[in-house]
Amino acid sequence: MTEPQTPSPQSQAAFPEYEPRIVRMIILSIGLLLMLAALDQTIVSTALPTIVADLGGLEHLSWVVTAYILASTIAAPLYGKLGDLYGRRNMVFTSVGLFLVGSALCGAANSMTWLILSRAIQGLGGGGLFVLALSVIGDVIPPKDRGKVQGVFAATFSIAAVIGPLIGGLFVEVFTWHWIFYINVPVGLAAVLMFGTAFKATGKRVTHKIDWAGAAALTVALASLTLATSLGGATYPWGSVQVIGLAVLAVVAALAFLAIERRADEPVIPLGLFRMNVFWVTSVLSTVVGAAMLGGVTFLPIFLQIAKGVSPTLSGLMLLPMTAGILFSSLAAGRFMSSTGRYKALPILGLGLVAAGYLLLSGITPATSTLSFSLRLSVVGLGMGAIFPVLTTSVQNAVARSQIGTATAAGLMFRQVGGSVAVAGFGALFAARLAGDAAAGGAIPGGGAGFEIGPRTLAALPEATQAAIGEAVAHAIQPIFLIAAGLALVGLAFALVLEEIQLASRMEPQPE
Repeated sequence: MTEPQTPSPQSQAAFPEYEPRIVRMIILSIGLLLMLAALDQTIVSTALPTIVADLGGLEHLSWVVTAYILASTIAAPLYGKLGDLYGRRNMVFTSVGLFLVGSALCGAANSMTWLILSRAIQGLGGGGLFVLALSVIGDVIPPKDRGKVQGVFAATFSIAAVIGPLIGGLFVEVFTWHWIFYINVPVGLAAVLMFGTAFKATGKRVTHKIDWAGAAALTVALASLTLATSLGGATYPWGSVQVIGLAVLAVVAALAFLAIERRADEPVIPLGLFRMNVFWVTSVLSTVVGAAMLGGVTFLPIFLQIAKGVSPTLSGLMLLPMTAGILFSSLAAGRFMSSTGRYKALPILGLGLVAAGYLLLSGITPATSTLSFSLRLSVVGLGMGAIFPVLTTSVQNAVARSQIGTATAAGLMFRQVGGSVAVAGFGALFAARLAGDAAAGGAIPGGGAGFEIGPRTLAALPEATQAAIGEAVAHAIQPIFLIAAGLALVGLAFALVLEEIQLASRMEPQPE
């Protein structure tokens, strides 16, 4: 096991030291930035049925989530690299600004197209919120203590998961769904003001060459992959020219990206990182976790509000067991890493729990009791919480300080890719199974992909129709959980070969 080396004077000089009081202020501001992004995701997921009922287009439902994820996925590697090259402070200001503009546009949306495009603008800023916030920790916290802080950040996501659905449900029922986006503005302004006050600019300005060709190739590859997955089986058959063409374009663009990165002076993602066990294994784990988490959880509010017939607010409350599981296990995982300097056992345990939890969820029906549903969901939360702090902390501990932003961004990119493809693919599967039930004579208004109904409309339908719709939704969602469980088991196999490098207790990661 490789021991961390003592930081060189040059490295120490490049990164200013902070007083404990300022460190706490930075961590608090970063927590607010992460809560901002997490609030956006959780508020939207709870309001999706109402948004679809208002704007129409169930066939585009997954794009309300996918547009944000795709844009943030494309932007994340650039934010990581630009943060490493030009300093993270200015890039944080840029990302927050874009996110707030996108939020305002989302709040003003009066069509599904407008909303999806505005969500993409949000994503261009949101990609920076995740990457830059987590990268800043590498500048101010020693590796051994990062596990504890990452555990706190995972807990921040859990808190957002608690208040997000509740605020979303409250706004949907008392005001309108448009206000779920406006709530981002005051939180974002408070976070960026605090961050700008506490985090120092290095004052260092160096001429760099941005790898625009690599960024363009990566953008085309990611966009083509997500479009092929989203449109396949829903808008176009899987064997259609459109879907096959997008898949081929994704492969060609990915190969072009690899060729460009080999020759680039300052590549977006240095290919040498993939020779490191910790980097490539955690990249695989990030992909799997993103797919299992976002792909599986996105459709839970649909099940609760349509199949179970509960209100948006109550559906948010029914997600609390998962939040509690994430909160408990993420804090425990952070303390474990800080006290032992080890981390390999955590993703093994976590992915096992995630697989078990999704297998249990695959058996839910409209008749499943609240207690049974809560217990199954809490198992997924316990597993996710054990994994989250490891993915970023282990990578930041393994790379040189000059590559912290790039490595952190790459890991988040893979997580977003997994989530984007999974949400799009699961959305296509969900719509196709609903359409199949409608073709078989099910009582689904509009039939399958045209299924546009909100909780209020559902409550006005006859009980027999409500029951038929509930069974159709449960039938459509069950395979999603089975696939998510399978993905977790794949991740578990990779976690077994993860190299464990003792977490350093000083402010210098492993050398290049």
